[in-house]
Amino acid sequence: MAQLKVTLVKSTIGALKDQQATVAALGLRKVNQVVVKPDNACIRGMIFKVKHLVKVEEV
Repeated sequence: MAQLKVTLVKSTIGALKDQQATVAALGLRKVNQVVVKPDNACIRGMIFKVKHLVKVEEV
């Protein structure tokens, strides 16, 4: 199964509340923190919502 490596590259301080909640739901707390998530429609939708704050790589 494909997986995505998601890295938080920008702080969520100036972001909207729903974007902050999405980043937290992805499991990201600190800048440069990396999490590996399964590649599915739900996760891709979350990433799309905060695409300006994260960097995504396929694993």
